Amino acid sequence: MSSENEQSAEPGAGAPEPGAGAPEQLALIRETVRRAKVPRAKPRTWRGAPLAKELPVARVLVNKGVLHLDQYFDYAVPEELDADAQPGVRVRVRFGAGRHNVQGGRREGGGLIDGFIVGRRAESDYEGTLAALAYVVSPEPVLGPELLALSRAVADRYAGSLADVLQLAVPPRNGRAESRPSPEPLPPPPPPEPGTWERYGQGPAFLRALAEGGAPRAVWTALPGPHWPAEIARAVAATLSSGRGALVVVPDGRAAGRVDAALTEVLGTGRHALLTAESGPEKRYRQWLAVRRGSVRAVVGTRAAMFAPVRDLGLVAVWDDGDSSHSDTNAPFPHVREVLELRAAQGRCAFLLGSTSCTVEAAQLVESGWALPLLADREQLRRAAPLIRTVGDGELARDGAARSARLPSLAWQTVRDGLRSGPVLVQVPRRGYAPRLACERCRAPARCRHCAGPLEAPDQRDLNCAWCGQAEHAWHCAECGSHRLRAQIVGARRTAEELGRAFPAVPVRTSGRDHILDAVPAAPALVVSTPGAEPVAEGGYAAALLLDGWAMLGRPDLRAGEEALRRWTAAGALVRGQEEGGTVVIVAEPTLRPVQALVRWDPAGFARRELADRAELRFPPVSRMASVTGPAEALASFLATAGLPPEAEILGPVPVPPPAPGRPRRPSDAPPGESWERALIRVVPGRGAALAGALKKAQAARTAKGGGEQQVRIRIDPPDIG
Repeated sequence: MSSENEQSAEPGAGAPEPGAGAPEQLALIRETVRRAKVPRAKPRTWRGAPLAKELPVARVLVNKGVLHLDQYFDYAVPEELDADAQPGVRVRVRFGAGRHNVQGGRREGGGLIDGFIVGRRAESDYEGTLAALAYVVSPEPVLGPELLALSRAVADRYAGSLADVLQLAVPPRNGRAESRPSPEPLPPPPPPEPGTWERYGQGPAFLRALAEGGAPRAVWTALPGPHWPAEIARAVAATLSSGRGALVVVPDGRAAGRVDAALTEVLGTGRHALLTAESGPEKRYRQWLAVRRGSVRAVVGTRAAMFAPVRDLGLVAVWDDGDSSHSDTNAPFPHVREVLELRAAQGRCAFLLGSTSCTVEAAQLVESGWALPLLADREQLRRAAPLIRTVGDGELARDGAARSARLPSLAWQTVRDGLRSGPVLVQVPRRGYAPRLACERCRAPARCRHCAGPLEAPDQRDLNCAWCGQAEHAWHCAECGSHRLRAQIVGARRTAEELGRAFPAVPVRTSGRDHILDAVPAAPALVVSTPGAEPVAEGGYAAALLLDGWAMLGRPDLRAGEEALRRWTAAGALVRGQEEGGTVVIVAEPTLRPVQALVRWDPAGFARRELADRAELRFPPVSRMASVTGPAEALASFLATAGLPPEAEILGPVPVPPPAPGRPRRPSDAPPGESWERALIRVVPGRGAALAGALKKAQAARTAKGGGEQQVRIRIDPPDIG
């Protein structure tokens, strides 16, 4: 059957009327269509159909994420699609046809694939015959010039493809949401009062600059307490008062809900959109369209909102940039902070990076002069921060209460005092019962005599090895000879049971990965939480215990100290200020740098010292680094032909350890049953673009030659380098 007579399944395809099966009627219909010389029901190849009279060529980005196809392709625009086939709309096109398969002046063959029109042209650079657009999925322009330029910049920075970035930037279409009109935009609000921004030396000046149409850049170390959502809302309101838009990205839905409530209180309803995964596909797409159409000028959302197409963007803000949720898990793995930096530079808008802690990357922005610090003086900090008290490992080992229940006497007393006036927060590094054991006397890890693997007691009775599975019936410590064991890390569930027995009249609540609490009332209670899952207490917690601090500091990771301090300050920020009796007890060695930074509540100073150490060792973010992972043979071949910059330094390769049982697979993990290796490539500052370009070119050449059987994965600025 010829393509003219194929039954089309695309939009606009007609269905035969009842009773139209008579041969005479079918013959009459076919004859009428042939005489009209137009294709019936929009055939996908548009054979013989006239082209648009003006700009008959559409430049299309096809949804192919492979790097050697990271380019635009030209398609012919049939006259019937001329009005709808505008730049930015979604289309379906034929892709993969041979150049010699030409019928009726149209290139045919290939499979249907999604794409975006990025422009219309009078003629094509391609000298052969063009295929025609199959059809326009929707006349709604969803890919504007600014979003396209941003996506291209992100793809180049992370050695990825533009199609992969657009998969993250443009949400899937929802026809019902698209058919509904967006509300009319509201007039700009008046400039807000500084409010609690007056606690910061340059806070009111920062708001004035936003209200006057300026583009200040600031790294904001927020004071402890519940005021940061309202302070972000006031910064957004100041930006909107200048007639511009604002974008705020937070790590999770709980933080988004707090900022959403603060924006509603400051701005009222109808001036901002909430973009989170919890909204559902239809509501989220409807909100996204309202932003794209200019109905609302302010957006708060989680990671995917970093690409939100806010009109006349005047401010981009990210809260808690050290949270791992800000790093996308899909190729090319962009980070929210870096994307918003690109948006601030391209759009010449204001930039605000806020947190109760401070990452090394944030310290580098200040050190380089790209952004200015936004800090409170020590007097304000002393009023807002709780009292920090420490318990060292030596004291913990000698404490009778600690030996019996793992909590030092100081912690017991702090809990008792805190419960008289409100809830008490207990932060533990892990959830559930802890399988890892250590010597009770000297804290040396309990190891298997056969393979030196870690011993565990999953049923709380019998010892066995987590590596070889052999049972251990007569363990003794090789360091001190003791026969007594203790849990190396006790999780949230067991900690809650211990505290419940110690305080039987007090309710005990847990918050962790399986069940996260958003808030708890001001009544006395024990709240046991894993890091990042701490609920907000009404009026603040009376006290907090930060247990097993050494476990967080002892991780074999470059960011272990930075991450531990971030988790501790996030928990401490939920506690009442010292003037209200708020106290935090941390069980960790007091002489360690992160613990001292917590005692002084000086995360910015800690980040500056970390930055200086990394500069001396040429570690990120001072240097730019890429991770290349894959099978040993494929990795060696890739590195040999990559054409890296002359100053590039290759570290490794080393074997990639298998993922721990029960842990979700990360993008850098090898497939089950395979052994992979990883190499780190480091370049000096200023050469990151050259490194990304060389890796992208090498990967494109590899995929073009069919080298994808042994996959090599590239990640620029990997968050975990050991």
